[in-house]
Amino acid sequence: MSYSHVRLRKFNTKKTYPEQTLDNDLSMSVRAGNTIFLRGQVGQALDGSMVGVGSAAQQSEQAMRNVKQLLEEQGGKLADICKIVIYITDPRYREDVYRVVGKHLKGVYPVSTGLVVQGLARPEWVMEIDAYAVIPESRMKNIQEPPAALQWKDTADKADRAKKTAKKRAARKK
Repeated sequence: MSYSHVRLRKFNTKKTYPEQTLDNDLSMSVRAGNTIFLRGQVGQALDGSMVGVGSAAQQSEQAMRNVKQLLEEQGGKLADICKIVIYITDPRYREDVYRVVGKHLKGVYPVSTGLVVQGLARPEWVMEIDAYAVIPESRMKNIQEPPAALQWKDTADKADRAKKTAKKRAARKK
């Protein structure tokens, strides 16, 4: 079996975290063969808007909506999840977060790790979930090519890089 990587919703951290001096090329999801890896999901919609500031339950609900959508874009389902890792910034959030995650994963039975961490990438984030899924081989042959629109940010970033390269070349010629 040959493995190809399908990287969707590509972005650069320079635009995602403009207050920081980062320049990393990342994806929201990667499918390698029949395994799907997701970027950690928080209380932020996929368009970048924040949801549920101050509410672990609302942030968890948004994170799980994101997980579902990202898996579906790669041809997966919530039922394909094999492992989750849940990060919370306060142990008092555990019940709210796990109740929401449990509702979405009822009957799935993934392995799970839970961690209490000092903080996440943004102070308003109080929880984050990592999800790993494996699509059954029987469904792999039916997976459609993802829409090109899911890679628009990558195209924009390439255009930005091309402009910067052109500016650098022009500056060197002077």
